[in-house]
Amino acid sequence: MPGEDATGRRESVLSTTDLKNGRIHFYFMKMVLAQRLNEVGYRKDAFAAFHPEPEFVRKFLKPLLIGELATTEPSQDRDKNAVVAQAFRDLREQVERRGFFRTQPLFFCLHLGHILLLEGLALLLMWAYGTGWPQTLLCAVILATSQSQAGWLQHDFGHLSVFKKSRWNHLLHKFVIGHLKGASANWWNHRHFQHHAKPNIFSKDPDVNMLHAFVLGKTQPVEYGVKKLKYLPYHHQHQYFFLIGPPMLIPVYFHIQIMHTMFSRRDWVDLAWSMTYYLRYFCCYMPFYGLFGSVVLISFVRFLESHWFVWVTQMNHIPMDIDHEKHQDWLTMQLSATCNIEQSFFNDWFSGHLNFQIEHHLFPTMPRHSYRHVAPLVRAVCEKHGVPYQVKTLGKGFTDVVGSLRESGDLWLDAYLHK
Repeated sequence: MPGEDATGRRESVLSTTDLKNGRIHFYFMKMVLAQRLNEVGYRKDAFAAFHPEPEFVRKFLKPLLIGELATTEPSQDRDKNAVVAQAFRDLREQVERRGFFRTQPLFFCLHLGHILLLEGLALLLMWAYGTGWPQTLLCAVILATSQSQAGWLQHDFGHLSVFKKSRWNHLLHKFVIGHLKGASANWWNHRHFQHHAKPNIFSKDPDVNMLHAFVLGKTQPVEYGVKKLKYLPYHHQHQYFFLIGPPMLIPVYFHIQIMHTMFSRRDWVDLAWSMTYYLRYFCCYMPFYGLFGSVVLISFVRFLESHWFVWVTQMNHIPMDIDHEKHQDWLTMQLSATCNIEQSFFNDWFSGHLNFQIEHHLFPTMPRHSYRHVAPLVRAVCEKHGVPYQVKTLGKGFTDVVGSLRESGDLWLDAYLHK
């Protein structure tokens, strides 16, 4: 029955029947649930993870509060471990209290500075030594390094982990991903936040939507095999991965998707930021290489950057559990889908601190320079509650990507032939 809240405001109780009859849009229902969870004092883990300014967000949620699900409706939380969930909330309170969400401005200033230095160094190389093959190859490597490091920096701003105020993060995010990389902030946000909310979960994480080019995990290969689906010879996917995976993701697939997204959504602001990158690039390099040569150079830079990006991002996810929704608690879900790579100065720099993928997924708004300090605390909680916490060498992370693709391909072939 409808009731009143503490302020005397009338509330309605909504069932799934109401949803099916179109009485409330699903988007608003999600907002309602988020608002109710926070009003009753229960800090929803995903809500807390993505919103560094929760009070600001609640201003937008409050007008959308129109009711709550009836207690008779089935709960998706039924299989969640309440003890583990509470342990994670206690951990979050601890790391917040110890100041691990506070940013060190010098860290990000130095990171931006070394990106700009690399950009200047590549141009200086052309101006001082000409455009021979050795100079061009070295220039491409320097630019690919700059682009990769700018990718990690835009990732920081995109996660709102640098400034206290979200609007400053958004502004710098558009500058770095738009002006320094030629991509779209809104495209990245829409795609990446889905990945963080439900990592390695089919139909919810766009990063495991392989468009039938690969089969991942242990469930999907069998499903494809039983249904006799053979878009590609998946038992060879660990081999053709080297042809259509790292070489093509950024220069082909991402580039097409970014441009299509900006034009189809009429995102003229992101398009303008993106065009400033290409204008700057061609103004700098056309005097040396001409139009065609400049296009070839940037394509080769994207080719190199794509290898860097794919190996770093996939070594933390592809070898892990990839399956359909299991409705796990936040800690268990993130740990089943992520693993860490050993800490070192090189690994931190090379991966943009995504070698601490576990800590990043648990606390996406935490500045990355805090990951190595938080990691022992996370590991202790995991060991206490029996949640697997995996740490690998960099080489092991790379080889596990290929090994997991081979294993999934073998599972597909067995199901395709015998089931």
